[in-house]
Amino acid sequence: MAWSVTGPGNAPALGLRALRASAPIVAGLCCVSVVGLAARGPRRASSKPFASISASLSTEKKEAVETKHAPAALGPYSQAIKANNLVFVSGVLGLIPETGKFVSDNVEEQTEQVLKNMGEILKASGASYSSVVKTTIMLADLGDFKKVNEVYAKYFPHPAPARSTYQVAALPLNAKIEIECIAAL
Repeated sequence: MAWSVTGPGNAPALGLRALRASAPIVAGLCCVSVVGLAARGPRRASSKPFASISASLSTEKKEAVETKHAPAALGPYSQAIKANNLVFVSGVLGLIPETGKFVSDNVEEQTEQVLKNMGEILKASGASYSSVVKTTIMLADLGDFKKVNEVYAKYFPHPAPARSTYQVAALPLNAKIEIECIAAL
């Protein structure tokens, strides 16, 4: 579903009440942009204010990604979701899939296991490390930043994805690191 409302010069304008009555907006499924221009100073006959509202509603469904080659989600969430040609990978821990235990208490080894697990989830979704566009790293101790970078650099080819790194108060199961990502399909 797509609709558009414009003002003078383009097409008849609909008021917001008329728009709401004729095209209800579903929250979370639509993108809306509004643009307006008001003439400054004395109004000239040729300068008319206008307004434009457009929205597009995606008809694509989201699809859960699951693999037994990575640890199962620890709560009511998916390992990843595919939607709109993107893959959203939930935060991944350094757990061994078969045992559900951490590979070790060492941040480098946990980082390595996190990235292996992430790779399995990406593979199950049809993506790969090279298709990752954004990662978010959460660390129990920001002092581990350099150690994590050394392991991380082995997994992401140039150009590396955009990234944010934060120290957090705590991670699930007292992990040292958790990484989530977004990949393009």
